[in-house]
Amino acid sequence: MGYKKFTASSEIIKPDGKYNSILVSKFVNCLMWSGKKSVATMIVYDALDIIAGKIKDVPPLEVFETAINNIKPEIEVRSKRVGGANYQVPMPVNPRRKQSLAIRWVLAATRGKKGKSMAVRLADEIMAAYRREGTAMTTRDNVHKMAEANKAFAHFAW
Repeated sequence: MGYKKFTASSEIIKPDGKYNSILVSKFVNCLMWSGKKSVATMIVYDALDIIAGKIKDVPPLEVFETAINNIKPEIEVRSKRVGGANYQVPMPVNPRRKQSLAIRWVLAATRGKKGKSMAVRLADEIMAAYRREGTAMTTRDNVHKMAEANKAFAHFAW
């Protein structure tokens, strides 16, 4: 049998109960700490309820999905060793990795802020990403700038 790069979680994961979305379910799993799934689920649902209250004309699930899609990076730099030197080589990002990076950056940005409840911070970050601003969006832009700056090494991508 061959080597499998990914776990079966993408095949096993079930859509969440309220929005029937696999993306929300995946997000809850990434947010969860110490196996406390019900706490993580309530945080995400509360955040989506806050979004529904603030953005009236668009459903909260659509805002969430658009925000995640806005944050997904198109290109990133990977380290390549060529002739004793390490080069930062820009490469396109695998679709699965795009999603996991976007989720990771939203959660890192949310956890980096202090003072408010997690649901409020998460709602703020998702709404900021929906408007193409915020900390997670800045992280994405930095990754793209880094790839742009290292375009000269693109011929090492193989």
